[in-house]
Amino acid sequence: MKNIETYINTHKDRFLNELFELLRIPSISADSNYKPQLLQTAEHVAQALTNAGCENVQILPTKGNPVVYADKIINSNLPTILVYGHYDVQPADPIELWETPPFEPTLKKTEIHPDGAIFARGACDDKGQLFMHVKAIEFLIETHQLPCNVKFMIEGEEEVGSPSLAPFIKEHAELFKNDVILISDTGMISNTQPSITTGLRGLSYVEVEITGPNRDLHSGFYGGAVANPINILNQMIAKLHDENNHITIPGFYDNVYQLSSEERTEMAKAPFSQKEYNKALNIDEEWGEKSYTTLERSTIRPTLDVNGIWGGYIGQGAKTVLPSKAHAKISMRLVPGQDPDTITQLFTDYFISLAPKSVNVIVKPHHGGKAYRTPLDSTGYKAAYKAYAETFTNTPIPQPSGGSIPIVSLFSDVFKSHTILMGFGLNSDAIHSPNEHYGLFNFYKGIETIPYFYKHFTELYKEEHA
Repeated sequence: MKNIETYINTHKDRFLNELFELLRIPSISADSNYKPQLLQTAEHVAQALTNAGCENVQILPTKGNPVVYADKIINSNLPTILVYGHYDVQPADPIELWETPPFEPTLKKTEIHPDGAIFARGACDDKGQLFMHVKAIEFLIETHQLPCNVKFMIEGEEEVGSPSLAPFIKEHAELFKNDVILISDTGMISNTQPSITTGLRGLSYVEVEITGPNRDLHSGFYGGAVANPINILNQMIAKLHDENNHITIPGFYDNVYQLSSEERTEMAKAPFSQKEYNKALNIDEEWGEKSYTTLERSTIRPTLDVNGIWGGYIGQGAKTVLPSKAHAKISMRLVPGQDPDTITQLFTDYFISLAPKSVNVIVKPHHGGKAYRTPLDSTGYKAAYKAYAETFTNTPIPQPSGGSIPIVSLFSDVFKSHTILMGFGLNSDAIHSPNEHYGLFNFYKGIETIPYFYKHFTELYKEEHA
């Protein structure tokens, strides 16, 4: 790939300034009050793709937030790469824990990022990684080195489960037809040891509501005689795991894919220090399902976690109240073999069965998706491997991820093509947390590496179709 490093060095300040403009827009999809900013962000992305040299740029409506489409078709006989990304971001809460304003990108040096990192909501997830693709295609078009066709699908609802995207892509399947799907919304092991994400966990996300008395009560007059929904909710949640941190929902593990001892041995080859892991999180000891390592617990095993819990009085001072209601949000990360709809129903049935007759229980499903695995013998994986080998001193290691991108399994069903997950973030980048950041090294290295994927995928595709 001729002159890619020179091109990046020549334009790196412009790339960064353009990314900062994108990061300043608070495109929070979880809050309907930010709808105008989401539309503004879609327009911003569309203009960036136009400026990069793409054609047929459109902002396509969905039942929710729009999808940005763009393409560059140079020859119908050549393969087509579909780049997927998302322009929406997580809420910035709790704001008070941010060291710098979440929507005013700030450069700071860190121990892991001595060359500097961009601190902002969306810096890594996913605006920074999405923007790598925009700049990579700019380079390929500007220098006349684009070896194949490319399409872009940039959505605005990924952080809320992509509820509008499934019907949208089924309706527009021909428009987005492709030979491989390329996504940078994941991470790698370190800046010296790249890795390719070979799988994603699925997801079942629910909200529960426990109702006791018909109104908040005086805890002195009624405490001890009427069920407290917060107490009951805590007791019910505690019963969802046993003493070995095994999930107790009947049937939950019935179809879980079990890795062979050989597969687990290969996983264990990835560099990992439990001591450094604990230090980075400021914890004294790891926690999780018995008989599995930390890496296994966080990638290949299903989980159940309470993401939020509330009820009663949480203001300043004291208010001796026995609350009428208590709520919790609960996510279950799933692995191959587990169907999210089935798991949601199993959870609902079991959770309701745990409740005493003194309260009523409502379980509200939010969103979900199936797990996904990328075959290591696929053309796309081979091309990604070669691409990382070109720009890093070490060859990449295949590594499953504990995260979820629910729409990926649907891509496989609709387009019959593989998804390649070329992420450049690090676990320490605090995505979904205060002080999210993305290293400058990672941002520029992504721009450098992505064009090589285009090159090698096209070459391998031609060999296979000769």
